[in-house]
Amino acid sequence: MSFLNIASIETLYFDRIYALRGISLTVRENEIFTVLGPNGAGKTTLLKTIAGLLKDQPKKGTIEFCGRRISGLTPEKIASLGIVYVPEDRGLFRELTVEENLDLGCWGRRDKAVRNDLNFIYDLFPILKERGGQQAETLSGGEQQMLAIGRAILRRPKLLMLDEPSLGLSPIMARSVYDTLRKVSERDMTILLVEQNARMALDIADYGYIMEAGRIVLKGTSQELKENDDVKELYLGLEQGNASEKGWKFYTKRRRW
Repeated sequence: MSFLNIASIETLYFDRIYALRGISLTVRENEIFTVLGPNGAGKTTLLKTIAGLLKDQPKKGTIEFCGRRISGLTPEKIASLGIVYVPEDRGLFRELTVEENLDLGCWGRRDKAVRNDLNFIYDLFPILKERGGQQAETLSGGEQQMLAIGRAILRRPKLLMLDEPSLGLSPIMARSVYDTLRKVSERDMTILLVEQNARMALDIADYGYIMEAGRIVLKGTSQELKENDDVKELYLGLEQGNASEKGWKFYTKRRRW
């Protein structure tokens, strides 16, 4: 049984503009999967479709989670099954304090592991404990991302979906966040993240998909994608020496997908 199985889904805006065109992918349990691609590729739309945040979408195809069809369910029902989505804007209650945001992550939980999970978050992000009484909106971008991830982990998700976790962060802070995601995955948590920073995402992912114009154009293990010549040049910034020095400004990589 597949953990998350997406088969030929099509998502439309205004019932006529295709954002996703026959997307199919599989996510295995307890691994990290990444979806890469440029702006406008449909990466965010894919996560929102899985989370049920786009009304009446997908128009076609199916989404199954742990053997159960979830396409068509409400966002609340999908979340209750163990899928937690951290949006690009982090989705924090900015007027609330750090501690209050984390408390919301524990909402509805009655198990005795809440305190242990909270201590785990503070071990991952010591700065959150230091700034417990500070309003979320006053945190730096990196600290807000830590808070968003910490709050999501407190929900004990089966599948954690992250939209551009490195967006707007300094290289050092982005690396810190990604190192943390690696530690989180070791707690038997499956992670699906979308990114433009291909190099950083492939460093921690087990498997990756590349999207362009609403379609999956390439897939493979992270190592296979790193070694692909097109990925090297288009997404990792490694030139393959195909263009002359004089004509490099006019050279466009010819994709083989």
